[in-house]
Amino acid sequence: MNIHEYQGKEILRNNGVPVPNGKVAFTPDEAVEAAKTLDSSVYVVKAQIHAGGRGKAGGVKIAKSLDEVRTYAEELLGKTLVTHQTGPEGKEVKRLLIEEGCDIKKEYYVGLVLDRATSQVVLMASEEGGTEIEEVAAETPEKIFKEYIDPVVGLTGFQARRIAFNINIPKELVNKAAKFMLGLYNVYIQKDASIVEINPLVVTGDGNVMALDAKFNFDSNALYRQKDVLELRDLEEEDAKEIEASKYDLSYISLEGNIGCMVNGAGLAMATMDIVKHYGGDPANFLDVGGGATAEKVTEAFKIILSDENVKGIFVNIFGGIMKCDIIAEGVVEAAKQVELKVPLVVRLEGTNVDLGKKILNESGLNIISAESMADGAQKIVEQVG
Repeated sequence: MNIHEYQGKEILRNNGVPVPNGKVAFTPDEAVEAAKTLDSSVYVVKAQIHAGGRGKAGGVKIAKSLDEVRTYAEELLGKTLVTHQTGPEGKEVKRLLIEEGCDIKKEYYVGLVLDRATSQVVLMASEEGGTEIEEVAAETPEKIFKEYIDPVVGLTGFQARRIAFNINIPKELVNKAAKFMLGLYNVYIQKDASIVEINPLVVTGDGNVMALDAKFNFDSNALYRQKDVLELRDLEEEDAKEIEASKYDLSYISLEGNIGCMVNGAGLAMATMDIVKHYGGDPANFLDVGGGATAEKVTEAFKIILSDENVKGIFVNIFGGIMKCDIIAEGVVEAAKQVELKVPLVVRLEGTNVDLGKKILNESGLNIISAESMADGAQKIVEQVG
């Protein structure tokens, strides 16, 4: 789960990690009122969307008066920002962060992420802040420094100071920078984050070290114990189909293809997408209905797939272990009747109660193309859609 920059900064502020003063605004009037509360002659008007690269896309403006705050707020609110992370369709700006100006002396990058290879959280930092860290990693990897954190001990003071020295934080501010990193790590652990990126971390003219931006991703599996974080969820920033799928405990991710896939088991779902691509098709989604799906769950999964107007055909690929093929068949038949299926449907069933499942499909009166294997099914749906 992602949150907005202003929400991430509020979490940091509440946990003693320095950030600039600022307020969220949903209208131009609110933007002006927010600016009035800030003790600053320069204001930053920042578009709030769940994507990076906002500055390059024109989503960050420097205002030198309240009139300029209003002008920029009117310009940004309702605008569709297209960044390297939004895709070509972009995202509409519905809220702004109005922040005090900052006397920036130098920008750095600091991030925390779980490294799956070592099963440890890693602190990454670079003196090349304010740019895409991916570019730095690709072109000058020697400028990125890492500290692997023992989960029992946590981030230690000497690790934080070593990072601060490595990225050339001014010597007189090393302890402040180390304190910042230790605070950031504590927030990361306490809030069950999966990624925290501060880009840029800045050193200011008056000798402060603070987060000028804050990007948080949270582990969705831990949200049951992070009620305050869950309240920050902005459903308007998420895919409507993915939200609907989560209501039925379905694992669904939208993609850009035209072949809807309904599969049980994450591994089989990944393999299904691979084999569809192998035969020249393009999956419209990743969808795992899980091992214990009911006919109702399958029906809802079907509806979610068909709510994507790009879908020109559906491939149902089920290997019944815990999941029974007859339950899947009943759900497919019920869904096809409810939504008046008008696109080709290829079904491959194998496993528990497979004969009963095939019998249900054959007697449904629906135009269902049966497949004998995963490869056979993938070829058939690609031919139908092609």
